[in-house]
Amino acid sequence: METLAANGNPETQKNRIQVSNTKKPLFFYVNLSKRYIQQHNEVELSALGMAITTVVTIAEILKNNGLATEKKVLTSTVGMKDKNKGRVVQKAKIEIVLKKSEKFDSLMTPEVAAKGKE
Repeated sequence: METLAANGNPETQKNRIQVSNTKKPLFFYVNLSKRYIQQHNEVELSALGMAITTVVTIAEILKNNGLATEKKVLTSTVGMKDKNKGRVVQKAKIEIVLKKSEKFDSLMTPEVAAKGKE
């Protein structure tokens, strides 16, 4: 059974990364994003609250290195139940969709070759 995203696109879930600023280091997400771009030609980075700055940093690293271009940026607020207070709390949410840049393949080739020599 295939899972469809809210927009009906089955690929959206495959290339979506939900970023946390406590679970993994920054460059784990940068490298994962590169892999997703390589496989799907785009990646969707998503975060809530304090992790928003991490998503923006990841996107800027990929853009500044010429690996990706910005396709879409969405901001919203979502209601989440606070376990401590027992009430619904509004949290900021960001979604950034990056697509493969024209230079992606040529920039990634030297990186892959360097890893093979190690």
